[in-house]
Amino acid sequence: MNQNRTTARAIHVVSVGHVVFAGTIIAFGIMGLAKGKFTQIWLPVPKWVPAQTALTYLCAAISFGCGIGLLWRSAAAIASRILLMSFLVWLLVLRLPYLFIQSPLVLVAWSCGSTALMVSASWVLYVWLAGERDSDRFAFVAGDNGLRIARTLYGLSLIPFGLAHFMYLKQTTVLIPGWLPWHVGWAYFTGATFIAAGVAMIIGVWARLAAALSALQMGLFLLIVWIPFMWVGGLSDFQWGEVAANCALLAAAWVVADSYRELPWLGVSKWRALAPARVN
Repeated sequence: MNQNRTTARAIHVVSVGHVVFAGTIIAFGIMGLAKGKFTQIWLPVPKWVPAQTALTYLCAAISFGCGIGLLWRSAAAIASRILLMSFLVWLLVLRLPYLFIQSPLVLVAWSCGSTALMVSASWVLYVWLAGERDSDRFAFVAGDNGLRIARTLYGLSLIPFGLAHFMYLKQTTVLIPGWLPWHVGWAYFTGATFIAAGVAMIIGVWARLAAALSALQMGLFLLIVWIPFMWVGGLSDFQWGEVAANCALLAAAWVVADSYRELPWLGVSKWRALAPARVN
């Protein structure tokens, strides 16, 4: 009985999204270690990057270790910090520069947005899980300003998701189930809602509702599109990668949506006292 109580006190859970995100990161870590390949949360990796085999296992180890650490009270702060720094380096070094040198721009922006979304979720968790030492030494990153940047980054990442629906209309409509009418209309609608949600979160108007609906839309995409494909079977490696990416983005979106839980659904964000109360 005492051992169970000790274990319960050692486990640190802030929200449902926290658990889902941590579990997803752990799963990607296991996949990376087992297959010896970069998983979707790290792809694509440019050919010029050196020592890719070693880097593959390093990324997998970070995913696995930090995923477990996010749920462990004594390790949560450092795990969230390592995960944030890893995704942030990935974004700054392997994503943002390609916005200016590679085409098509929408696909590059989509890849950039995917990594930015992982940064956003990791940053939200760092704000939640940071201890007093982090709060004192890295107040700008671990406090209200850090949470504001994380939410804005999430909003920015949604815009290329929406634009991709318009720029790649044919590729989008073929994924819509046959029992749904007006495929083109649904493609335009979902693209527009991603863009609208992103703008709402950037300017802080109805941001909680926008974050929740964007996460719901990602969840519905997994439920309506990919799960039926998985049920039928015969998914290509590329499609399995899309399923994995959808799961990762959904988990990250869930975390960011959870960060608004103390704000009204139709409120206007005030950039003070943004961070939810930490659970110590």
